[in-house]
Parts: sequence; structure tokens; C-alpha cells
Amino acid sequence: MRQAGVLDVGCHSALLTVVRRRPGAVLEPVFSRKVRLRLHETLDHKGRLEKAGVRSVERAVAEAVAANPRTRGPEVFAFATSVIRDAPNRDAIIASVARATGTRLRVLTGEEEARLAYVAAREWAGPTAGPLLVLDIGGGTVEIATGTGDQPDSVLSLPLGARRITRDWLPGGTVPSARRLAELQKYLHQYLEAVPDLPRAEPGERVLACSKTFEQLARLAAARSKAPRARRKLALPQLRVSIDLLAGSKPSRRGKLPGISHHRAEQSLAGALIAQALMKACGAKTVEICPWSTREGLLLEHLGAPQPHTADSRSRQAS
Repeated sequence: MRQAGVLDVGCHSALLTVVRRRPGAVLEPVFSRKVRLRLHETLDHKGRLEKAGVRSVERAVAEAVAANPRTRGPEVFAFATSVIRDAPNRDAIIASVARATGTRLRVLTGEEEARLAYVAAREWAGPTAGPLLVLDIGGGTVEIATGTGDQPDSVLSLPLGARRITRDWLPGGTVPSARRLAELQKYLHQYLEAVPDLPRAEPGERVLACSKTFEQLARLAAARSKAPRARRKLALPQLRVSIDLLAGSKPSRRGKLPGISHHRAEQSLAGALIAQALMKACGAKTVEICPWSTREGLLLEHLGAPQPHTADSRSRQAS
């Protein structure tokens, strides 16, 4: 029975996950340790992680790794998401963490994150799922992948993450004026409209949404509809209602809404606006919430899932 481990260092946490897989079975958790981070509070105006942020990453990585009771467990693939990947002082951060902890963080391109999210979504959806369109809203970027096989036919990474849009348009998660809200919606619409060959959902194609942003928005919508099973899907009309609610609430109030976590409250409005614009641009009236994303894609591949077929797939990034 094979095991694999991943240490995922993001804006809000460092999460160590170790899983195993029995023949014909889904991923079986072996060990998990999450250490909370608030790296968005330690970024300067250029997106550099300040010393306090670097120290918090060092402490979180050391604590997560030390907590693993399986000292002879599998080699852990440690990677950092966009908050570190896109920081101008990324190399210095990685070097500092390596010196302090002995763990060297790797970074994945946006396109690779999109590919891995697709791999995870395909496995989660099952072999008879047919064509898939996979959407993933991160803190710095949005990832999109589409395909019919184990690997995507195309992947796309766009600089429209919830943290980035909050910083640029809604600093501090402030309650926006009606004019500011309309300007942001117009910006997102025009940006996505200008993306060459943006994938659109075809009739019968499943659209899977893989991210905490989509997951929390679905929980908020389900709580308002009082239908527990509704949290598995999210429809555009539900998003419109949620946007009105989030836009009229301060971050402290948003963090008390059903499904919205306190540490993501500040960027929850931006996340909802991005989700709405993305679904409209891709022609998806409804998305299905997939609990697996990049981290699970890494775990699957380290457990022996199919590797990318470079001759059959293409990747691109819009700036």
C-alpha cells in the first residue's frame, strides 16, 4: 500500500497531508496537520512578504513537519502557492525557510496548478464523467482546465485571484459603493471577454468548481435556501443574492455568515464577484462543488496516477 505526503503553504495556512491508497479505493487519510497563517497581513504594497511573514512561514512549516508522527513516512512534497510564488522576494523567502527548517518549498506555475486541479477533479468525478470544465479561484490567480481524458486538453491561469482583486479594488475588504461595485464587475467581464479561446461549457459537460472560495459560497447559498444538499452545487441566481449580502456587510459581519470563514471574510466579496464573472464568461449557469484540487492532484500523481501527456496537451498563461 503506497503513501504520499504534501505540505501546502498558502496565504491562510500550512497544511501537511499524508494519505494512502488501497487498490481500487479513494484516498485514505493517514495524517493531517494545519497551522494557521495570515500572510496577506504581512505583504507590502509591492506584494513582498515582510520579515514577520517570513518568520511565520518558518514557524508554520517547522510545526507542521514536526507534528508528523510517522518519522519514516513518505517523502513530503512541499510547495508554496501564489502568495509566495508571486512575491518579488520569493527566492529569499524559500532560502530562508530552507535554512530555518530544512524544508525547501517548491513553486508550481499557474498552469501546473490548473493541470493538477483537473487531475484531481477527474479522479473525483469518476471514469464515466465525460468532458469536464474545471474552475479554481485561488488567492492570486484563477485556474481553468478542460478535457475529456485523464489529463486536460488545455489549461489557463489568469491573475484574477480573490486576494489580488481585494487588494487592487476593495482594500481591506471595504464595503464598496454601488459605483465601485459596478466598475469592478465591468472590469472582470471585460478582462475575461478579452481572453483568447476562453473555454465555454458545452451541452452535457460537467463544470466542477475546485476551491475554498466556491465551497464557502455554496455553503452560504445552501444555508439561505435551507437545503443541505444544495451545498454541492452553486447557481448564478444564488451568487447574485450572495453578492448583494456580502457587498452590504463589513468583513467582521461577513465572517459570521454561514459558510464564510473568519480568515477569508475580507476577500469573500471579491471571490463571489470573480465566481460570477467566471461562470458567465464560461457559459456555466451552475457549477458542481468538487472538494479536491491541486493538493489532491499532487497526492494522486505521487501515488502513481497517470503522468501528463505533453504531446496531447497545451498550456498557456494570460498576462
